[in-house]
Formats: sequence, structure tokens, C-alpha cells
Amino acid sequence: MYNSALAMKKDLHPTNYRLVVFEDINNGTRFITRSTAASEETTKWEDGNEYPLIKLHITSSSHPFFTGEERVLDIEGRVDKFKARAAAAQARKEALAGKAKKTAARAAKKASKAEETTAV
Repeated sequence: MYNSALAMKKDLHPTNYRLVVFEDINNGTRFITRSTAASEETTKWEDGNEYPLIKLHITSSSHPFFTGEERVLDIEGRVDKFKARAAAAQARKEALAGKAKKTAARAAKKASKAEETTAV
């Protein structure tokens, strides 16, 4: 029994599939597959033909889940930037604390001098 309500919709899937080269910028691994992803870059493949190139930060060839390696993938230095900001904040906090101690010591010294002059 054919039910038109359960029939597949027309023109639902893209029709512009073509061969595309994907490159993992972590380890340089490249593979070719069919995709609809847009790209302005092109590259030559092993067969001598030129194909669109999509650069990826991580693929199955570099992801720790697939490789079994535990390593930090920090391409853009996000971890280093965060550590630098944290260190700068800690240094600033210590500098402000030192400045506050010096100010408090000067105020205490002035107060003790003022007490000595009024007591005399």
C-alpha cells in the first residue's frame, strides 16, 4: 500500500556534490571525498587533477579519540594566551598588594609621628 503522506520529499538533498580534498593542518594528512562544502582554495591531488581544498583544524587522523594519544592540540595558542593573562593578573595583584602594604605602613608612620608631636 502506497501512502503519499509517507513518501520522500523532493529536492530535499543537495545536488552539487563534487570531489573535495580535506587537509588536516595539524599533521598534514589529506584525503579526498565527495562534499558540498564551498572553498576558494584548490590543490592538486595524486591523480594530477585539481580539486577544491578545505583546511581543517582536526580530523580523525589527529583527534585523540581516534589516535589513542593524549595530547593538547593548541593551534592558535589559546592555552598559552590564557596562561600569560593569568600570570599577568597574578603579578598585578601582588604588585597592588605590595603597594597597599607600603601605603598602610606610611600612614601608620605618619600617625605615630602625629601622636608624638601632639604628646609633646
